[in-house]
Amino acid sequence: MNLKSENTKPIIEVKNLMKSYGNNHVLNKFNLVLNEGENLIIMGKSGSGKSVLIKCIIGLETADSGTITVMGKNINGLDRTTLDELRTEIGFLFQGSALYDSMTVRENLEFPLRRHTKKFGVIKDTSPLVMQALENVGLAQTMNLMPEELSGGMKRRIALARTLILQPKVILYDEPTTGLDPITAKEILILMKSIQDKYNTSSIIITHDVDCARVISNRMILLVDGINYAEGTFEQLSLSKDPKVQAFFK
Repeated sequence: MNLKSENTKPIIEVKNLMKSYGNNHVLNKFNLVLNEGENLIIMGKSGSGKSVLIKCIIGLETADSGTITVMGKNINGLDRTTLDELRTEIGFLFQGSALYDSMTVRENLEFPLRRHTKKFGVIKDTSPLVMQALENVGLAQTMNLMPEELSGGMKRRIALARTLILQPKVILYDEPTTGLDPITAKEILILMKSIQDKYNTSSIIITHDVDCARVISNRMILLVDGINYAEGTFEQLSLSKDPKVQAFFK
């Protein structure tokens, strides 16, 4: 996949981000720029700070120092109300899908609409939005099913539909293909690419999956020792002679 045009504008900027837990310096002056309409892959070893990074971006974790700017707003300077409003523009796909087991698929998708009435107002009939979100992921027939009736791949799709229903400008994916068989994983990647093309979403994708990076990325960042160790397209990084970079492609 080719790198996006240089004339796109930054959606998220992370500068000199520091985050430690005791003596464990997880992020050490980490830097990142996510451009409009771009799929940015973040790869790193387990425990390298990838999930901590995206939690800092949406304000679930507080950085020790550094700045995070999302759509022109400094996360660290926002009050709770403003931060919650900004979060409606940021979709988050959890690694385990995080569907509510006691709710039907329809109720799972209605939940964010009912919680964020400030963005859409009070919606008397949610059916059109729910159906559109399900059609976007190819699962319109599952509306009345319970999560326990869904396969792992279907749960991931429904979780993505729930993310899309708020029409976010940014989507953060946490290991979107983990635990899926190769065929289902490929289907999820095709779906992610179609969403990017249809809605021009900007996405940060945390993954260990080299195939995921190859198929979906416009650009990649390798997180090593808490820093942005290497950055470029998949092709550029895969051809690097640096042993630390090559370790990701073996």
